[in-house]
Amino acid sequence: MGSLRTRARHAYRGLRRFLAQGRLDPLPMRHSLRGYTPGKAGHDLKAALDVALVGLPQGMAFAAMAGLDSIYGIMAATVGTFIAPFFTRCSMTVSGPSNATAFMLASFFLAASPAVQAQPMVFVPLIVFMAGLLCVLGAFVKATEMLQFVSRSVLVGYITGAATLIIASQLRYVLGLNDINAGSSFFSMSTAILSHLNEVQWQPMLLGGLSFLLFIPLKRYFRFLPTFAVILVVMSVLNALLCLPWAGGSFCGVRMLRDFTMNDLVCTPPALGELPAHLTELFPIIVGIAFLSTLEQTVMSKTLSAKTGEPLNLNQDTLAVGLANIGSSFTTSLPCSASLTRSMLNYTGCAATRFSGMYCGIICLGITLILACFPLISRIPHSVLAALVLANAVSLYDRKLLRICFRSTPGDAVVLVVTFVAALLLPLHMAIFVGVLLSVAIFLRKAGKPELVEYAFDDKGTLRAAGTTTQRVPLISIVHVEGDLFFGAADLFRRQVARLSEDPSLAVIILRMRNARNLDATAICALEELIRSIREKGRHLIISGAGREVCRILRKSGVYELLQEGCAPGESNIFSFEPRNPNLSTRKALLRAQQLLGTGKADISIYTTETRQE
Repeated sequence: MGSLRTRARHAYRGLRRFLAQGRLDPLPMRHSLRGYTPGKAGHDLKAALDVALVGLPQGMAFAAMAGLDSIYGIMAATVGTFIAPFFTRCSMTVSGPSNATAFMLASFFLAASPAVQAQPMVFVPLIVFMAGLLCVLGAFVKATEMLQFVSRSVLVGYITGAATLIIASQLRYVLGLNDINAGSSFFSMSTAILSHLNEVQWQPMLLGGLSFLLFIPLKRYFRFLPTFAVILVVMSVLNALLCLPWAGGSFCGVRMLRDFTMNDLVCTPPALGELPAHLTELFPIIVGIAFLSTLEQTVMSKTLSAKTGEPLNLNQDTLAVGLANIGSSFTTSLPCSASLTRSMLNYTGCAATRFSGMYCGIICLGITLILACFPLISRIPHSVLAALVLANAVSLYDRKLLRICFRSTPGDAVVLVVTFVAALLLPLHMAIFVGVLLSVAIFLRKAGKPELVEYAFDDKGTLRAAGTTTQRVPLISIVHVEGDLFFGAADLFRRQVARLSEDPSLAVIILRMRNARNLDATAICALEELIRSIREKGRHLIISGAGREVCRILRKSGVYELLQEGCAPGESNIFSFEPRNPNLSTRKALLRAQQLLGTGKADISIYTTETRQE
């Protein structure tokens, strides 16, 4: 009982140390209050206005991308933008809706059951709430560190596939094919469009085409303008003029966006009672949204921290995006994450502090209240907004990154292609995990091959890799272990050493483990089996050059005691690495091997760091 209690105490202390390493600040905003001057406030207000003029039209476009009413994107650009700066570590990031999470949500609803498809006003807030809660939990357990296993090839393949799907989904609205059943995959959407080409309407196609053509020069030559807002205003005015009697009224039948009222701004609290009945269906999209939101927040925080010099705390930023989603879920809102466009605009707009994000949320709220009281949204043609979404999707194709991922390694090319194809065939929240799993599998396959090099002495007594110019010390083999010894490599490591031990001339094997890394339970079990197997054959195994972490794991697992079995007082079968003389542990191991064999025949030359190292 005492032993169990001691282990429980050690486990509890280890958990506390683990959480303390990723310590979270409950309210980082308070640090920005010190020294906040009117001059800084002026810079923040200017940047906030620029971001708001971009953020609201973008939010409407992302809502259209998700197949939802404009209010979902508008509220995400309002509430999420306001809440996140209270808690984020990187003060320049601006949270809100993003194209990746919006289209992931769209692909889910396209493939969802009829009961879920019929109630987006119930399930969207529930998904946003649960995804935010998952982000908060991930911040406390430092799950952000797992994102290092998401390769750039996965992201490039996912974004390219998502952009292709966006084009296929929005093209039908530009063509005026609003009511066709297009399915949920790229191929079903393309087939539906091709089979209804005879129903294409020239009026929305003309408005959408003009919007697309206007987007290109504005984006390239007038970057200081809020492109989305300018095009929406210009094309809405043009459509209104073309609806007048002098133009024949041929544009009066063009489909328009739907207005919203004050009642549409707030939803009922997330319907947790709906969760149990649909948990199996909702769980993948909840995990997918949380994963993608955290990933986007992390990428943007790293990018801006490199520019501003602010220290990184990715767990704090994950907490911020989680709380932004939880707060947004009580409104009709899309999922929130850090926006590349709006965050960079906030930075280049000379924002001074995190208050620029809060001011942006307040400005967006004021504009939203105006739009709720006056029927302005219904003046915007649906095809114009769809064309802007389509133009934004085209800009997501990055030829430079595609070329790098294709040409770097065969593994990167395979991950890119598989993720891209999965995005076209599967819901996006499943496609990204297909890419991640494949990327991790390729990484494990590479890392799961530890390098074992046998060492011997040359004619001058220098320790070198065994070959034609070296001679093995009689009855002793020195094996250098290089690489990761985690679960994926443990079995291969055991088999390779066991194969060396089959040599009938060997009596002692010395494992030099200076560069062995990441031992886990599987590797320790393999090492224990190896020790017992070698001893059953009447041979000995000695470890040299073991680092502090390796020694700690061997002690806690009990393998240290197993290695020391049969040692008299003052003797040892494991020798730790000594930085001042890296080869001293090997010399001691050789002397111990000679002692076990009862021979002193070996000319040993050990070089220190001041002379020469192996």
